[in-house]
Amino acid sequence: MIDVNRRAFIEGTGAALAYVATAPTVPAFAQSTTSDQHTTTVSLTVNGESHTVAVEYRTTLLDALRDKLGLTGTKKGCDRGECGACTVHVDGRRVLSCMSLAVMQNGRSITSIEGVANGPTLHPLQAAFIEHDGFQCGFCTSGQIMSGVALLKEARSGWPSAATADVTQPFSREQLSAYEIRERMSGNLCRCACYPNIVAAVVAAAREG
Repeated sequence: MIDVNRRAFIEGTGAALAYVATAPTVPAFAQSTTSDQHTTTVSLTVNGESHTVAVEYRTTLLDALRDKLGLTGTKKGCDRGECGACTVHVDGRRVLSCMSLAVMQNGRSITSIEGVANGPTLHPLQAAFIEHDGFQCGFCTSGQIMSGVALLKEARSGWPSAATADVTQPFSREQLSAYEIRERMSGNLCRCACYPNIVAAVVAAAREG
C-alpha cells in the first residue's frame, strides 16, 4: 500500500487541477481532419427550378433557401418551430423549414413565397392580403400566405381540422368558416395582431375558389 499523507495528496490534486484549467482545449467541431466530412450535396427543385447545393448535414432547409439560394422571402423568426414565419411547401404540403434539414428534402419539390405568384399575376390570397390589409410590419406575411395557400388546398381536398364538427365526413369548402380558418392558421403568429384581417383575406380568397 502506498502511504500518501494529507499534504502530499492536496498538493498533487492542486497541480492536476491547475493543469486541466490551463491546458488548451479543442472544440468538438474542429477535431475533424477535413471539412468535407461534414458536407454533402443535395438536389432541390425550388419554385420549378432545379438546384444542386453543398450544405452541412446540420443545415436547415430555411438556411439553405436563404443563404445558398438567396430566397430571403422565407423568414427566420423564432428558429424553433413556434412562429410559422418560415413556412414553405414541400411536395405540396406546408412545412416549417427551420425544423427540417436540407438533406431530408433531397429530390423533393419545394415552393417558397417567391414561387406563389404566376409571373406578374398575384395568387388570389396575395391579392386578398393587400385588399384586406392583412399585414403591418410584414415579417410574418410570407409564412402566413404560404400557410393560407396550403389551407385552401387542404380544404378543397376535404381535410377536416380540430375545429370541424364531424371529422368522419369529408370536409367541404362551404364549411370553411372564420372559426375553421383561425384553427387552421393557428400555427402562424403575428406580433402586430393582424389576425382579423388575415382571416378576412383567407375568407375572400376561398370565395374565389
